[in-house]
Amino acid sequence: MAAAMSPRLTRMSTQTPFDLSDPVDTLGEALHFLRVDGLYYCRSELCGRWGATVPAMPDHLWFHVVTQGQGWLDTGEGGQARLLQPGALALIPQGGGHRLWSEPGVATPDVLDLERQQVSERYEILRHGEGDGRTTMICGALRFSHPAARNLIAALPHTLVIDALRSPQHEWMQSTLSLMAAETREMRPGGEAVITRLGDILVVQAIRAWIETDPAARSGWLGALKDRQIGRAIALIHRDPERPWTVAELAGAVAMSRSAFAARFTELVGEPVMRYVTRWRMYLAMEALQAPGATVAQVADRLGYQSEAAFSRAFKRVTALSPGAVRRGAADS
Repeated sequence: MAAAMSPRLTRMSTQTPFDLSDPVDTLGEALHFLRVDGLYYCRSELCGRWGATVPAMPDHLWFHVVTQGQGWLDTGEGGQARLLQPGALALIPQGGGHRLWSEPGVATPDVLDLERQQVSERYEILRHGEGDGRTTMICGALRFSHPAARNLIAALPHTLVIDALRSPQHEWMQSTLSLMAAETREMRPGGEAVITRLGDILVVQAIRAWIETDPAARSGWLGALKDRQIGRAIALIHRDPERPWTVAELAGAVAMSRSAFAARFTELVGEPVMRYVTRWRMYLAMEALQAPGATVAQVADRLGYQSEAAFSRAFKRVTALSPGAVRRGAADS
């Protein structure tokens, strides 16, 4: 966020009533928060028998794209490894540790102990393995810069493997994978930038494909976003977080009784509506506090808190951190 405060936190003097006949893409609004901040990318050139263990990186997302050959992925989920072939995109959304190998019985040393060529600050080339045959993969660790994205990431499965040939966006994803494969075969000027940006796009596309096709995306927070009335209430909270919301006001805005709305919101989202309101504000505050020039008092005021002390108590209750600690951490980074 370049400015001291996000434009999402500017005061609004009036609230536009929600017309229930208007289509609202609440899921699309949620995907807006998937702004990628790539931390690490690696082109892996693997020969014959190879294997590696990738360490856990909490609060990050690992991805692996196979552009040539094949390999097995074991995330420890269900005790069953998955075969990755060209056109496969594997995501480990919560950043859990996992292993990759060419065949059973191959040693899988820590990938950080393997020799890697550093191309730039965030891009490396790994050459590993012995024997005939060749597998090429693009791997990366990403995080999502908006703290609110954790809602969506937490709703994703432990492991997500998308087959570009069977994805609803198969033509688009296959074209992107083809571009990525072409860049890895011959690193031309600017190739690193192309590969990393394609990787970011593929990750967001994979999440969209999962949401559109997997029944698991119809429950929990994602399912609530698709609900005609609860989804609209969530959109109201997201759009106007500083408003002094009450359960009754939100219920009225989506044409429900207070008791029915409160019960349905808790059922679908998994927490009471006012707790969700507070948590959403604190997610936005986390981002705002890390902006250059922001102050705790300024963030508290923009989020509708009448005192800095009240804001600080709510922030620490939700994040287990003090606003001042977040500000100091941003200044030191």
